[in-house]
Amino acid sequence: MEMLTIGAFSKASRLSPKALRLYDELELLRPARVDPETGYRYYAPEQLEQARLVAWLRRLGMPLAGIREVCALEPPAAAREIRAFWARTESETATRRDLAAFLVDHLSRTVPRDPGKPGTPGDPSEDTAMLELRYSALSDTGLVRPANQDTAYAGTRVLAVADGFGSEGAPASSAAVEALKFLDHEPLPAGSVLNLLEDAVQGATQAVQEVAGPTNEIGTTLTAMVWTGSQLALVHIGDSRAYLLRGGGLFRITHDHTMVQSMLDEGRLTPEEATAHPQRALLLKALTGGGSAPAPAPDVRLHDALVGDRYLLCSDGLSAVVPEATIRDTLAAASTPTEAAQALVGAANDSGGPDNVSCVVADLVNAESQ
Repeated sequence: MEMLTIGAFSKASRLSPKALRLYDELELLRPARVDPETGYRYYAPEQLEQARLVAWLRRLGMPLAGIREVCALEPPAAAREIRAFWARTESETATRRDLAAFLVDHLSRTVPRDPGKPGTPGDPSEDTAMLELRYSALSDTGLVRPANQDTAYAGTRVLAVADGFGSEGAPASSAAVEALKFLDHEPLPAGSVLNLLEDAVQGATQAVQEVAGPTNEIGTTLTAMVWTGSQLALVHIGDSRAYLLRGGGLFRITHDHTMVQSMLDEGRLTPEEATAHPQRALLLKALTGGGSAPAPAPDVRLHDALVGDRYLLCSDGLSAVVPEATIRDTLAAASTPTEAAQALVGAANDSGGPDNVSCVVADLVNAESQ
């Protein structure tokens, strides 16, 4: 049988040699023969159809795991899977389009403030001086775990959820949150709040290290937001999450620091595969005990807030077992943050309660209208 060299096959299939080598390693498109002495790859002409299908699916944006599944199917079943993938893509694109519209609107109306003239355009005090948070925090052991290692806190300015792990997980999560509570009573101008928050996170890291000692097998996640009076400052490390309910849409505003999330980002897993992956709880970042490596940096940024926003901070005891559609509907239906937090914890326990579950729900309201 006449074979094509990797160069000739690359040209015919419009896949680069680098891509062909990657697909070989991933067992997505194996060469017909590999020279045992040189390691050079050769392909059969009849493999071109599969290679072109792979190229088309990559152009479509399908993750590698999905391409592997499609290539293993008969044509009618493959067509159905591609149709289903595109329906999911259109749905996700619609959500991103709404978020992009919000960002464009926000940035288009942002006017730099003259620091020497309070009340000039762009001064947050003009529109947000009378805004405040209405909040509720709730933590529950769940139905399986013997003890609760989560910590949830909501104050005038500080909202926080931490999910501890290891033999001293509960003290670790508590220490991390305690290190942020002083921000409830500090003046927090938006221009310097990130510096204050970074200092607070360093304090949280040290507090966790004191609890955990030299081992990195004890630690905690931390997801917190601090209200400045005009914006929310976000700090996040681990797989606890923060969501925003705005205009009926639910937006996740944190990114999980997990092995599975990194595989999703690289296209090695589909969202459906991720939910059942055996390493879905394996963290890449967390606040842990001492070690030779430097402490990983959390995500820290400012988030613009609007009247009517409802925020949710939660541990993975909620997000891992309750679908986001249910979270959205529950947040939208509840009349108060307390009602929402209770309903969400109840939903997690109704789903088996396999882990501790913690929720902080906060509404941004106009104080004058209350």
